Amino acid sequence: MKIKNILPLLLFLVSFSFYAQSDKTDEKREKIKAYKVSFLTTELELTSTEAEKFWPIYNAFDDKQFELRHDKMKTYLRKLDDDNINSISEKEASALLSQIESTDKELYLLREKYMLNLKKVLSAKKILKLKKSEDDFNRKLLKQYRDKAVKN
Repeated sequence: MKIKNILPLLLFLVSFSFYAQSDKTDEKREKIKAYKVSFLTTELELTSTEAEKFWPIYNAFDDKQFELRHDKMKTYLRKLDDDNINSISEKEASALLSQIESTDKELYLLREKYMLNLKKVLSAKKILKLKKSEDDFNRKLLKQYRDKAVKN
């Protein structure tokens, strides 16, 4: 697998571990979100008109994507916890696999709609810059998480 395919998975797992701790879930998510907004604002150099149209689209997408990844995937992972994968029936495994595929399809359709909406607001060049900036942010976040883990 290529690194660009692994990175989103690692970020998801890192994000999931952040969010799995119920005490400070919202607080941590909001801190990360604020950091991300600041980072993207600096990187994208949006005009005030672009920013006014961009952020509602971006935030709606981000929230829905989080909901799909966190809430639904958490349910799947809970079913696979404690070696349940070895004890579930083939029928249950098939149903779970169908649910995962359905969530993946929802995520794809969400991203497709998001891109269509972004194209109405930003140039193709800025959309590519957004993608690169998100990847850079994710790498930076992952590095901070690793550095913190090493210190502890």
